Amino acid sequence: MSDDLPNTDLSESLEDYLETIFELVRDHKVARIRDIAAARDVRSASVIPAMRRLAEMGLITYEKREFIDLTPEGDMTARRIYARHRTLTRFFRDVLGIPNDIAQKDACSLEHSLSDEGMDHIVRFLEFISSCPEGGSVLARFRNCALVNGESRTCSGGCSVSASERMQSIAKTVSLRDLKPGQSGTVIRIDGTGPVRQRILDMGLIPGVHVILERVSPAGDPIWIKYQGSQLSLRRKEAQRVLLERSPSP
Repeated sequence: MSDDLPNTDLSESLEDYLETIFELVRDHKVARIRDIAAARDVRSASVIPAMRRLAEMGLITYEKREFIDLTPEGDMTARRIYARHRTLTRFFRDVLGIPNDIAQKDACSLEHSLSDEGMDHIVRFLEFISSCPEGGSVLARFRNCALVNGESRTCSGGCSVSASERMQSIAKTVSLRDLKPGQSGTVIRIDGTGPVRQRILDMGLIPGVHVILERVSPAGDPIWIKYQGSQLSLRRKEAQRVLLERSPSP
């Protein structure tokens, strides 16, 4: 392996162990089996095989009953993992407004699988927010927008978008329930919060998806839609929450 590149042949579990060693050495100057086990909330017996594997890969120095330390390559790899964790935590918490404990958990999951390109784009967005004179105002507009951060379907008008632009945008927006059979549109957003919103998102009805209303029950509930090659039924209360930009009539 090149001396200029971090070790990428690691399982998620080994990456977590390496990150833990890095944090222990940084904060306490030493890392021991019992310290690692406590930090990872596992038994000491579970730590030992992982340490042996990391030592075989040349990432740590490990001898039984001795302190554990990172090799130069291990230090570089651990710093990469730790930096990805910190970056994702900051993005989830400081940009998206996710509570810190959830942001930490989500970052820990995603840090192992996100591509370098994906990470670079997140870093570029953070750089934009920090560097652009309007970066803070863009973020504030997102956080304060009632349309995407609450139950309201009414734009508060508390941003720099002109009244005419706002009215034009609102005029193009309809709910899925407002379509007639054969009509279609592109999902803009899902109204509200809570389990109903999550269920709709889990169906794959996310911004950018094109939806066709196929038919409506004689009683008006449910309705059937077609999107991405699949047919799906929704209740009227769910369809009301799916907001679209209606496609032009053929």
